[in-house]
Amino acid sequence: MMNLIDSSAWLAYLTGEENRKHFREPIKDFMHLIVPTVVLYEVTKRMMASFGEASVIEVGTHLQRGRVIPLTDYLAILAAKISREEKLGMADSIILATARTYGATLWTQDADFKGIKEVKYFAKK
Repeated sequence: MMNLIDSSAWLAYLTGEENRKHFREPIKDFMHLIVPTVVLYEVTKRMMASFGEASVIEVGTHLQRGRVIPLTDYLAILAAKISREEKLGMADSIILATARTYGATLWTQDADFKGIKEVKYFAKK
């Protein structure tokens, strides 16, 4: 089974938040880890804003151990459909479309994903 760690979960892991413990095992299992490019973008942007450009090396080291999945035309169209059905924003729709396409479990602490079947949601502490 593949795993997809969303941006909020990556940030919890990388910054040592309490919920880090929920995401440790799927992150360490990089052979079954997929990383949408939109997650790479969001996490890099937030880490640079909080910790400076030097944090890009740490972000890249962790996220790029998994298989980076580019946004394709297929994923974009599926994400548009998911956005309407699930009432999600663009980035969240792309993330969920990627998880569904690759049969991945989506790990998150983003309440927008709460109650969606293939999601493992942990409320942010």
